[in-house]
Amino acid sequence: MAELNITLVKSAIGYKKDQRRTLKALGLHRMNQSVTHQDSGSIRGMINKVRHLVKVEEKIDEAE
Repeated sequence: MAELNITLVKSAIGYKKDQRRTLKALGLHRMNQSVTHQDSGSIRGMINKVRHLVKVEEKIDEAE
């Protein structure tokens, strides 16, 4: 299964509270912080909500 590297590239200051909560749910707290999540529909939906604040890179497992 593919993994997604998500990096916060823009501050959430000035954006709606639900977008800040989405970043927190993804595990992003500070600028340029990166987290890795399994690729799933729910994670993709959260990324879509804050797509203007994050950078997403797909990482494919070499074990497959």
